[in-house]
Amino acid sequence: MGSSSVLAVSHPSLHFVSSNLLVSAKLSYPLNTFQLKTSKTPTLSSSSSLPSSCLSVLHKSLPLAASVVILLSSYPAKAGFLSGFSGIESVPGPELPQIDFLSRFNEQNQKKYAENDARFRDTPLLKKLLEKSKLNKEKNRQDIQDKYCIRGAEWGVGDCSAEAMSPEEKDNFISMLKQKAGMKND
Repeated sequence: MGSSSVLAVSHPSLHFVSSNLLVSAKLSYPLNTFQLKTSKTPTLSSSSSLPSSCLSVLHKSLPLAASVVILLSSYPAKAGFLSGFSGIESVPGPELPQIDFLSRFNEQNQKKYAENDARFRDTPLLKKLLEKSKLNKEKNRQDIQDKYCIRGAEWGVGDCSAEAMSPEEKDNFISMLKQKAGMKND
């Protein structure tokens, strides 16, 4: 009977060697291809052959060997040529020449815009619109709260839940909430 041995060689490749069968698995890094080769090795005598149980174990361990090769040979991917380059937007642009006429014109415009903004903020129209906006915000918040309270009462969840009430009390409570919210009763 021939003996079989298993030998693991370096991490990019694994070899299983027996007395008459060589199985080699290699991962090629640049191409990321997986090659699996099986070949017969010369035997010393005709009586040295593998028992069927060893051969079956060897065939069953091939997928495991392939998985180990893939796991051990994984390496991080290269990000590319410009990885780590922060980009063109981080490079400061050239200093533009300052023209006195344009600088004075810009300052005058900024003052004029600031005065117009201050005058507009003090207008009665803007004050009226801001007050109306505050009232609408409060009204909309209350409407949303009422809508969720009605839904909670109907579903039996939340602060407005009507689960502990009798069916008649529950209907009266929901209709009162709808009337308060200004909704139609179904």
